[in-house]
Amino acid sequence: MLFNSIEFLTFFPLIVLSYFVIPEKFKQPLLLMASYYFYMCWNAKYVLLILLLTVITYVSGLLIGKVNNSSYDVVKQTALKNWIVAGSFIINLGILFYYKYINFALTILTNLFAQIHIQLNAPVFDIILPVGISFYTFQSLSYTMDVYRNEIYAEKNFFRYALFVSFFPQLLAGPIERSKNLLKQLAVPKKFCFEDAREGILLMMWGFFLKIVLADRIAIFVDTVYGDFSTYPGAYLVVATLLFAFQIYCDFAGYSTIAMGAAKILGIKLMENFDAPYLSTSVSEFWKKWHISLTSWFKDYLYIPLGGSRRGSIRKYINKMIVFLLSGLWHGPSFSFIAWGGLNGLYQIIGEMLKPIRDKLVSVLRLDRESLGHKLIHIAATFVLVDFSWIFFRAYSFKEALEIIKSMITVKNPWVLFDSSLYMCGLDEKNFHLMLLGIVILLFADFCKRKGIKIREVVVRQDYWFRWCFFAFAISAIFTLGVWGQDYNEANFIYFQF
Repeated sequence: MLFNSIEFLTFFPLIVLSYFVIPEKFKQPLLLMASYYFYMCWNAKYVLLILLLTVITYVSGLLIGKVNNSSYDVVKQTALKNWIVAGSFIINLGILFYYKYINFALTILTNLFAQIHIQLNAPVFDIILPVGISFYTFQSLSYTMDVYRNEIYAEKNFFRYALFVSFFPQLLAGPIERSKNLLKQLAVPKKFCFEDAREGILLMMWGFFLKIVLADRIAIFVDTVYGDFSTYPGAYLVVATLLFAFQIYCDFAGYSTIAMGAAKILGIKLMENFDAPYLSTSVSEFWKKWHISLTSWFKDYLYIPLGGSRRGSIRKYINKMIVFLLSGLWHGPSFSFIAWGGLNGLYQIIGEMLKPIRDKLVSVLRLDRESLGHKLIHIAATFVLVDFSWIFFRAYSFKEALEIIKSMITVKNPWVLFDSSLYMCGLDEKNFHLMLLGIVILLFADFCKRKGIKIREVVVRQDYWFRWCFFAFAISAIFTLGVWGQDYNEANFIYFQF
């Protein structure tokens, strides 16, 4: 069941209405059943997979809690807890590896053996990737680590913990929530709050605008060009690559925003996953504002345990590269994803190494880092670097990414930017201009966000007649300008494949 489907627009209001009218003792079971039904709408049998991961991490938490309350000395307690955590991680990551990486690993193994002239007839497994498996696996593993670190209690109520793992608004594509935030909120049944419902609706409206008005419209152009880049070389690919940066942002931020809004209506506050990332002045800052839940997960549960920046510059750079290579692999079993992650890691390492030189130049040239011009140059340079790395993310393979880059560099056809050729890449002139207008609105909203101006709060402070007119206009615009039609099926969110 997709957020941008008639089924969800029927399912969600029914759940909200039921949640707030039934007695408190039935609220958590209702959300749990709704969450499992929500997942079963995609593939019913894989609900057993979520249940298995839930049981494993639930039992792990109980065992760690039992060790903490035991009479063993500290050394033995630590050793036992280490074994429990290791077992939980090995089993859960092993399941993730099988469903997501087994064929990729066997292909690499086969190729390695071929280099030494040994033919390895490795099997090919016919596996359907469970949607959202990387998200709910990481979320459940974070609970195990939080209990291990005594940052959260070991949850004894299995059904409440199962709801934490499967909470339907953020189940399929995040944000990857922490037990310290979500589990504690789920422990308290919520009563209806008009302010929460109003804010939640505004969030969902913005999320739907990002998804069906912007992301799905941009996708038509990007898919046309990337799907046949030999027909659309050079400048076509440059434009498509620039637009893909906004497509993936609107698609993923759209899902996260709808999830935040749906949860808010139910009285639950989810963490924010994006914070105007394309206004960042460095790649390092970009990764503090893009997919925040995953970036912070890798920081807390991998980068810091590896030593972080505490063991010297060389070790810090190695740790960062490990994190970004694994982040790329997390997104998918492909060398193009690994290259994307490695490139972003390399950006940050080079940036840190060149910082003394940049500081010296700023001092010698007496530049003002707070000036608008200086910031705009850095924002533009950061966007170009990040957007270049998106080529590896969007291409179907590492080899194809290199071919696309070669085409962008070698094919000189700038006239297509001015002779209406861009209007023949899936979007006519009207839709192309509408897309550009939507991107301007997005950047304006992000600019306001950076300045501490919350448009939602501005709207709710107005008179009631203005608010109702705003709601009516926004909803009408979304339905009117959204990508619909006989040949259109509800487009999956990009991050569902991860």
